[in-house]
Amino acid sequence: MSKEFRIESDSLGEIKVPKDKYWGAQTQRAIQNFQIGLERDRMPIEIIRGFGILKRACAQANMDLGILDKKIGNAIIQACDEVVDGKLDEHFPLKIWQTGSGTASNMNTNEVISNRATEILGGEKGSKMVHPNNHVNMSQSSNDTFPTVQHISSVLLLESVCLPGLEVLYEQLSNKSNEFKEIVKIGRTHFQDAVPISLGQEFSAFRQQIKKSIERIKQIIPDLKELCIGGTAVGTGLNTFEGFDEMVVQEISKITKKDFVVVENKFEALSTCDALVQCSGSLNSTAVSLMKIANDIRMLASGPRCGIGEITLPANEPGSSIMPGKVNPTQNEMLTMVAAHVIGNHNTITVCGSFGQFQLNVMRPVLSSSLLHSIRIIGEGCKSFALKCVMGIEPNYEKIQKNVNNSLMLVTALNPYIGYDNGAKIAKKGFKDGLSLKEAALSLNLLTEEQYDKWMDVKKMLKPKPREKNEKNEKVNEKENEKEKEKEKEK
Repeated sequence: MSKEFRIESDSLGEIKVPKDKYWGAQTQRAIQNFQIGLERDRMPIEIIRGFGILKRACAQANMDLGILDKKIGNAIIQACDEVVDGKLDEHFPLKIWQTGSGTASNMNTNEVISNRATEILGGEKGSKMVHPNNHVNMSQSSNDTFPTVQHISSVLLLESVCLPGLEVLYEQLSNKSNEFKEIVKIGRTHFQDAVPISLGQEFSAFRQQIKKSIERIKQIIPDLKELCIGGTAVGTGLNTFEGFDEMVVQEISKITKKDFVVVENKFEALSTCDALVQCSGSLNSTAVSLMKIANDIRMLASGPRCGIGEITLPANEPGSSIMPGKVNPTQNEMLTMVAAHVIGNHNTITVCGSFGQFQLNVMRPVLSSSLLHSIRIIGEGCKSFALKCVMGIEPNYEKIQKNVNNSLMLVTALNPYIGYDNGAKIAKKGFKDGLSLKEAALSLNLLTEEQYDKWMDVKKMLKPKPREKNEKNEKVNEKENEKEKEKEKEK
């Protein structure tokens, strides 16, 4: 930071500001008053970009209304474009640990745009030729700008990072489900052997989880596209003109190429974060799904010789600093940590959402930091897992077949023919005496070898039996249908 200073002022008086920075008095006070945390605690860059979009749209609307000088307005627009393009990132130093309405960050944005626009017009930083409040913040309040930016940034990140990442994972899981559909393996319930399932069916469950996750996230986006700009301090729209809100939202839609709309009730939108909490809820359920998928695949690949070992994962890097040749499921572990963090973020977001007292929620900065972090790491984590793990999964045919042959739970298919109790006898004898299922069944004289071979077809265990034609039942059904027709005629 520069050792040279200029003097800026606000309603509390004068304060020294680094001469080479575009921020002003209120930002400097926030820096001094909230010396908390590290770089990771800075206001998310997505929020800063969102502010650039919003301030640009407001300047354009105010010019169109004829209440903002066009020379000043165009300078503001040029400065806003630099904010959106990331050219002024170093001038946004504030952490999320600040006033709960986000006023410090709103003023940080106003001051940076003000000083940059002043510079564009040939003035000196700090002269307020373009005023941070009177011009840049015209027709606005922190109480409606920060919620608006929360929604803009969430929608943009969901649609550019989160959903594309989930869709890549969905595609790779779909590919594996189709590729593995004919591979019969043993299912597992309670970590114990169960009846057969195909490897493709097992992966189809993972695929469906991601499909439903995508659908849940998409369902909340229309609510997030509702913006409360124009509500100003408490939702009434004090210090705005009729139509300002619509004009700003139309401009935001034009800039982002997203169909944002004005929220139906600004009082609700300013005082709550319900849509953001619901969005986090969808991310939370997605994290729960990812935890299962990553863990199931990791356990199926356990071994390679002394575990389940029914699939093999790509060897991305050495797994141990002491055990030569060891390879670990690193992508799976990455994804479970992502899921754990998202679940933790959701707890934070839930508490933040509950702090909407009267006309304002006062935990918005930390809520957005947590939400945007969850959105990003889910998208990027899923893409990495899909391309560096799922895509390269291969079945271990020998281990799969060995497990099928050794399973005693195939006896379940005999229940309709010999009954549950006799099936249990076969399974218990096989386990006690170390016999195969067939050997145990034949030794108990509960069925013939021909019957066993006919009934014990593992591929037929993967779906319900076809309905058998029964002449007696068909006649009964025909009579019932005729009776129903007679009743209809009588009516």
